[in-house]
Parts: sequence; structure tokens; C-alpha cells
Amino acid sequence: MRVAALLRGINIGPHKRIGMPALRSIVESLGHTDVETYLQSGNVVFTPAPGAPKDLGAQLERAIADATGHDVPVVIRDGKELAKVAGASPYTVDDPTKLVVVFLGEAVELGDLSLGDLGTYLPDELTLAGRELYVSVPNRQAGSKLMEALTKRRVPTTMTVRNWRTVTALAELTE
Repeated sequence: MRVAALLRGINIGPHKRIGMPALRSIVESLGHTDVETYLQSGNVVFTPAPGAPKDLGAQLERAIADATGHDVPVVIRDGKELAKVAGASPYTVDDPTKLVVVFLGEAVELGDLSLGDLGTYLPDELTLAGRELYVSVPNRQAGSKLMEALTKRRVPTTMTVRNWRTVTALAELTE
């Protein structure tokens, strides 16, 4: 089964620049096949090598650090998990740039996010579902007080954000 590796925080500013050809090469060097990247923001889809470690995220983190000198958190989702995420949005998706999914390394409780009363972030809305947070941002991410609060919190696990268009594309690529 194909998987998607979602890298956090690369190519969004002056730090942690990793070209997609280099990223593909790193993944291939681990014996993984059918490697392809999506966009320039750290999405790589591949078929794990036979006998690959169970914790593919940790394997990729080490390989990226060895090859680039950057510590880059990686969240892994397989095709089945991405199909479930794409099929379970609690929000209507008229504009795929106005819905984001926060992928978490591990499941958390809503209280772990320390966001307080979610009503203070309206019209933005958040729904926690397992290891994903669905966030409706009607005025887009850039002006979202909820997204700003989420990114400033010390969440007890890795988190990385993808917009709905990317989520559905990755689900298709991992089918």
C-alpha cells in the first residue's frame, strides 16, 4: 500500500529548503519505490520497501537530517487513512482553500490544544477526529485567528497542515 509522508515546515521561508528532486532521492535511497512528490511543500508519496520499518516517519526524519542537516518532522498516512480523511469532512467544501486538515503525529484530546472557548474564533470552526483536526477557515488561513492560535500552541505531538485540495490529491495518489 502506498503512503504519503507529510513534512512539516519545509520550503515556507528562508529555512529548511529541500528541493523535491532531493527529497525523492532521499526516499529512494531507503529502498522505497514509486516515489513522487506533490507540490513544493513537502508531500512525498511512495510504496514502502519490503521489510521497511514500522515507523517510516522516524526513518525519513533520520535520512533527511543525514542528507540535509535539517531536522524535519514527518507525519505518515497510508492510502486507507487518507481516503478516510478525505471522505469524513464534517464541513461542506465549496472552496478547497477554505478547509484545512491538521495532521497529528498522535491523537490528542481537544483540551490538549489549550484553545479555550472555540466560539471566540468564529467564523472559523474546528472538529477533532482521531489524529486529524478539520478546520473550516471561511476567510482563509492567512487571516484565521484559530489557525494562528493552533500554530502558536505547544501541542504534545507533531502537526502539519494541508489544505483540502492537497488532502484530496494525496488521497488519490495513494489509492
